[in-house]
Amino acid sequence: MAISPSIEKARTEVTSLMLMEAHDIGEQFVPFARERGINDVDAAYRVQDSYARRIMAAGNTQVGGFKIGLTTKKMQEMCGIDSPVSGYVAANRIYRAPATVDAMEYTHLGLEFEVAVKLAHDFPFRPVPYSQEELIRDAQVAPGVELVDDRNADYATLEALSLIADNSWNAGIVVGQWQDPPADLAGIEATILCNGQLVDRGHGRDALGHPFIPLAWLANFRMRTDRPLKKGDIVLTGSLIRTQFPSEACKFHYELAGLGAVEIDVQF
Repeated sequence: MAISPSIEKARTEVTSLMLMEAHDIGEQFVPFARERGINDVDAAYRVQDSYARRIMAAGNTQVGGFKIGLTTKKMQEMCGIDSPVSGYVAANRIYRAPATVDAMEYTHLGLEFEVAVKLAHDFPFRPVPYSQEELIRDAQVAPGVELVDDRNADYATLEALSLIADNSWNAGIVVGQWQDPPADLAGIEATILCNGQLVDRGHGRDALGHPFIPLAWLANFRMRTDRPLKKGDIVLTGSLIRTQFPSEACKFHYELAGLGAVEIDVQF
């Protein structure tokens, strides 16, 4: 039997309120989609929209951009979805590097190392998809680090609908200096140092082959919503290097060769 729109709306609002409370008390993330009647991606994004509105209202802020996650086939297969996922980034959670982060303000802080894009145009609905070339016209890029709070999730049980509803775990972003995109963004090397010691390396191509591929996915997804991508939005295009979950104080140095670096001092 079909659920009435009024019941669906009420269920969505109750679930988004549950998420606010879960984050406030630092409750462990446990998949909740099935028990909350979230049966498809559209329903999950409706909860995300409601939850994001609550985040913006609580912070007296507005949407500053978006994050993209699950940009590897391995992660998509693990979560049972065949596309990336996205989440809102609140304007008051966008920080310029260098930044100091207190890990104790999060339930379980993770850092994801990515290419950030700042858009120069609006991308409203239209009947044909946007191309990468249109999206990056006059856009700028920078090294960017996403702050995620997975609330001590058990990754063996992770599924996409609950992740989407929980705003894909975004807890803020830190961005470096903006520059014009290099000719070979796919080949650019990314490195992370922790307290001066090399932790890992990656490349621009590690985000679905090129950072602009998930960007195009996001633009063409968002143009069918009531909040398409807009001029000035900052988009984090997906992890190039495995997520770091610091357990002690660490000064991270994340560098994209030729594009500068982001430094984050994680304190406990």
